[in-house]
Amino acid sequence: MAPTLPTSGSSALSHLRICDLTGQLAGAGATKFLAAFGAQVIRVEDPVRQGSWDILRGVPPYVDERRGVNLGGAFNNHNVEKLGITIDLRQERGKELLRKLVAVSDAVTENFAAGVFARMGFPYDELQRLKEDIVYVSNSGFGASGPYSSFRTWGPIVQAICGLTFSSGLPDLPPAGWGFSYMDHMGANYMAVAILAGLIHRNRTGEGQWIDMGCTEAGLSLCGPDLLDYTVNGRPLRRAGQPNSNRSHAPAMAPHNIYAAAGDDEWIAIACRDDDDWARLAAVIDEPWAKDARYATIDGRLGSQDALDAQMEAWTKTRDRHSTAERIRAAGVPASVVASPEDRIDRDPGTSEFGLWPIAHHTEIGDVRVDGIPVHMSETDWSIEHGSPCLGEHTDGVLRDVLGLGDDEIASLHEDKVV
Repeated sequence: MAPTLPTSGSSALSHLRICDLTGQLAGAGATKFLAAFGAQVIRVEDPVRQGSWDILRGVPPYVDERRGVNLGGAFNNHNVEKLGITIDLRQERGKELLRKLVAVSDAVTENFAAGVFARMGFPYDELQRLKEDIVYVSNSGFGASGPYSSFRTWGPIVQAICGLTFSSGLPDLPPAGWGFSYMDHMGANYMAVAILAGLIHRNRTGEGQWIDMGCTEAGLSLCGPDLLDYTVNGRPLRRAGQPNSNRSHAPAMAPHNIYAAAGDDEWIAIACRDDDDWARLAAVIDEPWAKDARYATIDGRLGSQDALDAQMEAWTKTRDRHSTAERIRAAGVPASVVASPEDRIDRDPGTSEFGLWPIAHHTEIGDVRVDGIPVHMSETDWSIEHGSPCLGEHTDGVLRDVLGLGDDEIASLHEDKVV
């Protein structure tokens, strides 16, 4: 007897089935949330290109010396708890299989460039014809309409165009940006919310809809205060002394910065919220310069912020970041080491106690730690036990158990390389 399709240990979304053509992180990261909460997410991949449209398939990091399309750690991380099938959508029989899958799904998700899925034969009106109340969520760089809709992009480009990159950095230096690919992660979060919002609307009204999500617009929504400052006050973001992403201007705080600590590339963050914080921090520092009367008030510290930061760093850079942060926190002042991955995973009991690094079993990789979901629900929490699907791992099971195909028809599809 053929094996049964794996199911999730979570019941929160177990009534939902998602026909998922997403990839990378901005798309696959979204449906990971749904899968972890129990939705049956059926990931559709191309057998001809071995799933390589998703550039994360088969790329590092690896757990050992083995290599291959099923062994990439990043792909595994973003596709846990999903089922995986392959369909050659160049063939009419492949398109017909996808039509059948759409007809029994609650939502269809993809993050191709705008218009690609329609040109493959699946515009929204066709999806709606297949299932009247289908929720279709497309996540492209610039949305399906407008002057940039035909452009291709990635998270770092999205960040540059929406303005996030411009808003981060140190004075008189080029924009620093927000990490390597911040908007791939945030785009996934926005897309997950969009899918759920569409399904809630469907449940209330019986109506499906097309949710056209532009990742650049999602990033733009994170630039609100800077946009308002220019729109209302005519004040440009990059001006003398601005931006300084390590300092706080609203509310004004000082000292508020990242300071070098003892060691190679080790740092500590310290934020004094008010004069009481400074008095407690000065007592910890316990050096003559910290008792300077000009530092007793926020106006005095802001007026001498460069000198204060230099003195702060002269003090921190000879000290261990962990013990120093602990001493400052013990005095009631916010402080933290600038954490490395090792700090967060192996040295932080908070994240491990929260269950943020579950072990998932992958058919070929084996047991491996992955990112969990950063929320917990008291009654219907998420569950991550299964790793990402190997290429086409659940093809036969989905064709048989979800689409109701018989063994002879499945064999024929394999013979003709449709799946």
